[in-house]
Amino acid sequence: MLRVAVLKQQGRFTLRARFEAPTPGIVAFFGRSGCGKTTLVNIISGLLTPDEGSVRLDDSVLTDTGSGIAVPVETRRIGYVFQDPRLFPHFSVLGNLRYGQKRAAPATHSISFDEVVALLGLAALLDRQPQQLSGGERQRVALGRALLSQPRLLLLDEPLASLDVARREEVLPYLEALRDRLSIPMVYVSHQFDEVLRLANHVVLMDSGTVVAQGTLGEVSLRPELRALVGPDGVGAVLDGVVTKTDPGRGMADLQLGNGTLYVSLRDVGVGARVRVQLLARDIILATELPRGLSVQNTLKGIVTEVSDDDQDAVLVKVDVGGAIVLARITQNALDTLHLSAGRSVWVLIKAVSTRGHAFRM
Repeated sequence: MLRVAVLKQQGRFTLRARFEAPTPGIVAFFGRSGCGKTTLVNIISGLLTPDEGSVRLDDSVLTDTGSGIAVPVETRRIGYVFQDPRLFPHFSVLGNLRYGQKRAAPATHSISFDEVVALLGLAALLDRQPQQLSGGERQRVALGRALLSQPRLLLLDEPLASLDVARREEVLPYLEALRDRLSIPMVYVSHQFDEVLRLANHVVLMDSGTVVAQGTLGEVSLRPELRALVGPDGVGAVLDGVVTKTDPGRGMADLQLGNGTLYVSLRDVGVGARVRVQLLARDIILATELPRGLSVQNTLKGIVTEVSDDDQDAVLVKVDVGGAIVLARITQNALDTLHLSAGRSVWVLIKAVSTRGHAFRM
């Protein structure tokens, strides 16, 4: 468990952060630029000292201002990957990786050199110099160097922010592989919710130096505080399900979700795989009768659990589809016409082309 409760004043900016996140797994700090994410990561790493508070990782106290504890940066065994890879220009890729190995504490070699090279696809790059690498390749080398220092916690501060879309898509699968195959706790900082969606187990939402919400990604996806950060078009339930059938020819799969089955756009997964999907509230249609003769291929039966205001023209409707909660954004007029309220049975309609799944080992 990563437990943080800190206060830090920097000029006119004040950070007040308190959260607990399970380990291992990835906890994402999500919020707008300037909300205090990097300041919080630097406090966890020991690069900054809080004015008040504590940082605890499992049974270890890293910082406790009340007791005068401040474990030095070099002995915290925390790996840090910055937005800028910060590779040593006079070392080859191999030299940069070996530098990480040399920083490992004695008798802590649980991640082998060969394992890191294989996981990050670095074998063909070992003899190259940093200036010969693409942005995505440099970031993979930085990840490998950090991993070879055998950290008990890995901090990633917007590691994809400086990359274009193609390079981001190149690196993301490697981050997913690290999450799924290694048991190292990670903190991932981002202001891109699609990265959080693909990677995180737990989310800490930040706004103006304050933690405004936290919890599993599924829980946070339903919180009103998220809407303020991603806007109404980005709001939607994040759900985890199990693949029950695949259709490789069409690039589709059947996903068991609550008491129903969702037909989703998904490739390269097998039956039994656990998959995460985000269903945007704007793409959900509600009906009070079982619809027929429609092109929509996903129809789930559920019960309205809550109706809340969205803006002056729309409302958000939560629907329980048998243990999974779906969020629909509809007009106030539609709400009145359909007489929707808590306890009402409805049918949830979802276009298959509106669904995208990400394999997620849980």
